[in-house]
Amino acid sequence: MRLTKRAQLGVNYGMIANNLPTPSQVISLCQSKKINYIRIFHPDHTVLTALQNSGIKLIMGPLNQDLPSLAQDQTFANNWVQTYINPYKSSIKFRYLAMGNEVIPGDLSSYVLPAMKRVKTALRSYNISIRVTTSVASQVLGQSFPPSVSTFSEESKSVMTQIAQYLESKRSSLLVNLYPYFAYAGEPDHIRLDYAIFNTSQVIVTDGACKYSNMLDAMMDSMYWALRKAGAPNVRVVASETGWPSAGDRFATVDLAKTYNNNLVKHVKSQKMATPLKPEERIEAYIFALFNENLKPNGVEQNFGLFYPSMEPVYPIKL
Repeated sequence: MRLTKRAQLGVNYGMIANNLPTPSQVISLCQSKKINYIRIFHPDHTVLTALQNSGIKLIMGPLNQDLPSLAQDQTFANNWVQTYINPYKSSIKFRYLAMGNEVIPGDLSSYVLPAMKRVKTALRSYNISIRVTTSVASQVLGQSFPPSVSTFSEESKSVMTQIAQYLESKRSSLLVNLYPYFAYAGEPDHIRLDYAIFNTSQVIVTDGACKYSNMLDAMMDSMYWALRKAGAPNVRVVASETGWPSAGDRFATVDLAKTYNNNLVKHVKSQKMATPLKPEERIEAYIFALFNENLKPNGVEQNFGLFYPSMEPVYPIKL
């Protein structure tokens, strides 16, 4: 089992907006805020150019709609790598390539693993070593509480088991989008707010030998249990999205967003912190998102940003 010794905290750079600063301004902002890891949701040459020689590590994936072509056509996969990866291989530190974002379960599920394999073959042809994976929502799980009962849902089980075992064989990680906010907003009468926002050190949930004082750890361990039961006990879980909106409903306030994300930073950076089930694995997490995005659906979806498009902070946070 590999050990992760340093804190790994990043931010998702979403671009579903028509009022954002230029990519070069965004990367300069990231550097000034010491954001050393970012994730983008589709290839963008302007962003990739701005990232060159920045030292920022990058998660990137194709558009979901490109998965069938990547899965079925090796030439398409080769061209994708030649276009978006090979020109930048010496100037950008690619952390993961994520084949698909939240497409399992769904019509594109069956294309994910073949796309991963074809892109991996293309990378090898260019002598490039980057870990290939996918990003899933917590909905790939069936029952998930307490964490130890977790398994992949019936709709997801076949695909996720194959992907998990492939990731295990390649020593790669699984990217998972985890939102205590949505869990709390859906059941505020059954979930303690301080448990959801890292605001208590009290043990709230006990699951065998594992004791939980925050929901994110429990969510991550639910996924670890499902991976273990799928025959992939060594696959690392990366929280590829997590965050709290600052507006849009009664549970989305600037104060709660500030509390959640600042406490998340402290949790990830703590030298003591890992999940109860996997104490040897330091947490790697990516805050969603860098900016409020005005072309997303009205409500909370537009208000997850750490910054306004003006690059002014929505609230103070030290990254």
